[in-house]
Amino acid sequence: MLTIYGVYKSRASRLYWLAEELGFAFRKEPVIQARKVANPLAADAPVNTKTPSFLAVNPMGQIPTIDDDGLVLTESLAILLYLAKKHGGPLAPKDLAEEGRMLQWLFWGATAVETLTILVTQGDERGDWQTDAGKAKLASIGEGLKRPFAAFETHLAGTDYTVGNRFTVVDLALAEIVRYGQGHPQLFEGFPKVKTWLERCQARPGFKAMWDKRNAE
Repeated sequence: MLTIYGVYKSRASRLYWLAEELGFAFRKEPVIQARKVANPLAADAPVNTKTPSFLAVNPMGQIPTIDDDGLVLTESLAILLYLAKKHGGPLAPKDLAEEGRMLQWLFWGATAVETLTILVTQGDERGDWQTDAGKAKLASIGEGLKRPFAAFETHLAGTDYTVGNRFTVVDLALAEIVRYGQGHPQLFEGFPKVKTWLERCQARPGFKAMWDKRNAE
């Protein structure tokens, strides 16, 4: 049985969305981020990313993590590709060339986009954007996103999706990465195709089902 460690309100949401798309069974271990717990090592603290039992599974203390019948994997993007290939179907690469393109876009998302969009969602949590300094920082993040967003905008000029002109695990992963900035429309100014692509991905029943469970968590 596949076990997914992580709550919906974390990067584990990517895996839960994929489960909605592919219909595979799993067991959820609701590990929460330690920063959300007053004293993560307290005896009565919920299981979190500093809990010794979880660190025994992933010494890096990061979610999501999976245990698939003894195969333990970390890093959400690697897990997504693994599960998509294992369970097959159109979300997985159909050949080696597609897999290469998927890896290219996954690495692009992790290095060129998420390093910036994660700062946006972290700032949202802290309420950073209300001050002049915060607004200036958000504007700087927006400047940093212009180059990768422009590249993606150009790519989307000839296709509705990232690889193979169909919704794949790469679109799912990138949609979750880009979503971190979604509460700030100014970040998407000048990139209408990126905005429409994100809305197209989020219109899928699988995303909506995951999001309802996330909101109910």
